[in-house]
Amino acid sequence: MFRVTIRGKFKGLDAAERAAVMAVSSAAYTEMGTFTHDASVSTFTFRCQVPAGPDDDEDDAALHAMAALEAHEYAHEILQVAVTDMRKIKIRRKGRDG
Repeated sequence: MFRVTIRGKFKGLDAAERAAVMAVSSAAYTEMGTFTHDASVSTFTFRCQVPAGPDDDEDDAALHAMAALEAHEYAHEILQVAVTDMRKIKIRRKGRDG
C-alpha cells in the first residue's frame, strides 16, 4: 500500500466547486482521494491511498494518485508530491524485544 500526499493550489474555483470541496473535506487516505484545504479554499492537500502490486514503485503510485486528483476535475496546480511506501514502515511495539 502506498500513501500519496499532493499539495497544490486550486485555480479559479467557482462557488459550486468551492462548496463541493468544502462538503467532502477529510484528512483520511482513500483510493478516490480526499481534500483538506485552507480557509479560503485556495490551497489544498490531496491524500490518496494506492494498492501496491509486487512490481509497483513510488512513481507508479504517484501517477495513480495524480489520475485520482484529475478525476475530481478541479483546475489546479501541483506544488509537491510525496509518496510513502507502507510496506517499508516498521512498527515498534512497546514491551517487546526486537
